[in-house]
Parts: sequence; structure tokens; C-alpha cells
Amino acid sequence: MADRAQQQKSKLETVEPLGNRVLIRKDEDKKVTKGGIELPDSIEIPTITGRIVAVSAQVEHDDDFPIRQYDRVLFNPKNAIPVEFDPGNYLYVVPVDDLVAVFRKK
Repeated sequence: MADRAQQQKSKLETVEPLGNRVLIRKDEDKKVTKGGIELPDSIEIPTITGRIVAVSAQVEHDDDFPIRQYDRVLFNPKNAIPVEFDPGNYLYVVPVDDLVAVFRKK
């Protein structure tokens, strides 16, 4: 019985977005401006860019949304749902309608 419980603990937990959603790891908040000015901790410039960790099956097969896993995107965080795996390790489930842009290299 104890072996079975330990096997279940050792399995990795994953999150798969459903419907028209993607899973995003938000970029770190900026603490230094482009000019090199260090911002105090009380001032925070929210970043709304991140990397797509997972795409729902529905979005993956929809030609209207040309996004893939690992794409860097700009998104509106208003409807983002945070998912905490470990303390401080957040991923966000974001509706594709809240994706504003995809960064691409040419």
C-alpha cells in the first residue's frame, strides 16, 4: 500500500488547457528600466508577455490562431487564471481572445 502511494506522489502533475485557452509562463517583472535605472521594490511595472507552455487541442486545430507551444506572446492579464505548482511558480490559463500579439523572428 505504501509503495502505491509513493508511486502516485512521484508522478508529475501537468495542466492541459481546455476550450479556447493556452497556458502561459509570464515573463519576470522588470526591476530595471531600459536606461539602466533600478526601480525600488514598491514600484512594479507589470509585464504582460510570456511563453506559451501548452495549447489546448481546440486551439491547436484552429487556423484562426497561428500559435504554438514556446511562442512568446503579448496578452491581456485581465482574464488570466493563475495556477500555482510550487510556491512562487505560477502559470496562467489565458483565453486566446486575450492574446494580443505573437513575437516572431524573420
